[in-house]
Amino acid sequence: MTRTVRFHEIGGPEVLRLEDLETGEPGPGEARIRVDAIGLNRAEALFRSGRYIQQARKLPSRLGNEAAGVVEAVGPGVAGFALGQAVSVVPSFSYNDYGVYAERAIVPAAALLPRPDAVDAVTGSAVWMPYLTAYGAMVEVGGMRAGDVAVVTAASSSVGLAAVQTANRVGATPIAVTRTRDKRQRLLDAGAAEVIVSDEEDVAGRLSEITGGRGAEFVFDAVAGPGVADLARAVASDGTVFLWGAQSGQPTPYPGFDLGMPALNLRTFTMLEITGEPRRMRRAAAFITSGLRTGSLRPVVDRLFPLEEIVQAHRHLESNTQFGKIVITVAH
Repeated sequence: MTRTVRFHEIGGPEVLRLEDLETGEPGPGEARIRVDAIGLNRAEALFRSGRYIQQARKLPSRLGNEAAGVVEAVGPGVAGFALGQAVSVVPSFSYNDYGVYAERAIVPAAALLPRPDAVDAVTGSAVWMPYLTAYGAMVEVGGMRAGDVAVVTAASSSVGLAAVQTANRVGATPIAVTRTRDKRQRLLDAGAAEVIVSDEEDVAGRLSEITGGRGAEFVFDAVAGPGVADLARAVASDGTVFLWGAQSGQPTPYPGFDLGMPALNLRTFTMLEITGEPRRMRRAAAFITSGLRTGSLRPVVDRLFPLEEIVQAHRHLESNTQFGKIVITVAH
């Protein structure tokens, strides 16, 4: 029997239950892993509460698609993985189909990547969602280059911090936007060239000052909602606003047409644009793995919780006080 987290009703963190379930054997194209660490993502809180882009098809439902562990068994047709091999689970499947909030989990073998010896389980569970999102939008799709200015909202999130590091790695200038002053110095220490406190400053005005009136080539926004109109005013001519999250929960208007505004590109982005395309995924994995090896990419872990404290971990996730990634550890 395997301790597994499920929820039997839609609701807050308190609906999560730790239950004993049979793990079973992997089927064709699947693998069973011993889970050592689990990376938490905001999408899981939204799915649990019925506010995600996908709804739970049936209850009880599982959660989680980012983890690190060891291969225990493989199903028919699976090649390239040895029993006992350290791996990371890349978020590339629906919570309706699989879930890794457990001591052991069956996952698609296509979602596994070998985990280098130098990458421990906590780091291996904190890497892929943030850095695939950041690299995918900024480099693979956006084509960000040295000398560009990249504005990153919700900069203290795991994706925001990954975006700051990714911009620095390619020679761009990351400008972090955070709501309150509390995290300003930590963002500077994490590599942001400048920090704008949106509750106190006019974001577009400050960016105009920072860029000498030119504006930013890119805005990477995890908040969406009405604030997109202000962000659009901060973009250089023919710049792009990437929407990779919707934390505001509010409708997002298209910025009003104004003959005085520079040409603007507005684009949504999901990580599945990378994980669903093998060539892009291969390039992304090479970029991220080499960054981990050289130290230019360093996942920031906010806090560790044991699996038994999954409810408390989700409460912390929804508090918006974290700086970086929340990780669940699993004792065996």
